[in-house]
Amino acid sequence: MNIGYRSKNDRTIIATDLNFQLYQGELAAIVGVNGIGKSTLLRTLGSVQSKLSGSIHIDGKDLKNYTPIDLASTISLVLTEPLASKNLTVLELIALGRQPYTNWIGRLSTTDKNKVQEAIAMVDLEGLKNKKCYELSDGQLQRVMIARALAQDTSIILLDEPTSHLDLHHKVQILKLLKQIAHETHKTILFTSHEIEMAIQLCDKILIMYPESHEFGEPCELIRKQSFERLFPTDAVTFDAKTGSFKIKK
Repeated sequence: MNIGYRSKNDRTIIATDLNFQLYQGELAAIVGVNGIGKSTLLRTLGSVQSKLSGSIHIDGKDLKNYTPIDLASTISLVLTEPLASKNLTVLELIALGRQPYTNWIGRLSTTDKNKVQEAIAMVDLEGLKNKKCYELSDGQLQRVMIARALAQDTSIILLDEPTSHLDLHHKVQILKLLKQIAHETHKTILFTSHEIEMAIQLCDKILIMYPESHEFGEPCELIRKQSFERLFPTDAVTFDAKTGSFKIKK
């Protein structure tokens, strides 16, 4: 698959020949340097923008054959765009995840309410559910966005930089939560990240994007193939395969 952007008279190719496969219950990360196309790939997989060529299949069905409603009940997407309104309560925002299933006036059924409550419990937001979103910290708001995706009850969750602007403790907390959700609910969770060392420790699979190619596999396999050594200029940063961490060259 090739990804990028189309204009009236031209197209800009961001990445070519992307080919990988994920399974139920897997947590996977997309990593690479700034501007390499991580967010573009995620948005393409979520059908926010069109691919330039190739195909995307979910359970053997081409993504282009999904109706908007089918897609909304299959993929939930958490992007980095700011909320349209932070005046909603946590409960109201999470309940928006049920939109693909509610009737035309948006009334929540008993099933909808149960799914919202399950998401609140899973992300441990019971004590915050009546707070306004503008009252939350970045870490709390990120958990709310994950809960909204869970309430949507899709088999696939895509997240763009879910740990950006968070301190170390909350980065770890969010990624461990995502791993727990993937493994316990058998959802496929794919996220973009700059937290490569954390991804190595917590993810089942990692996609590494380079300027001209990509590598995909289990972290231990990628370490064995020396895939992480190619990410950054070796005169500045080196990768220590024994510790799974990057070292600054002094």
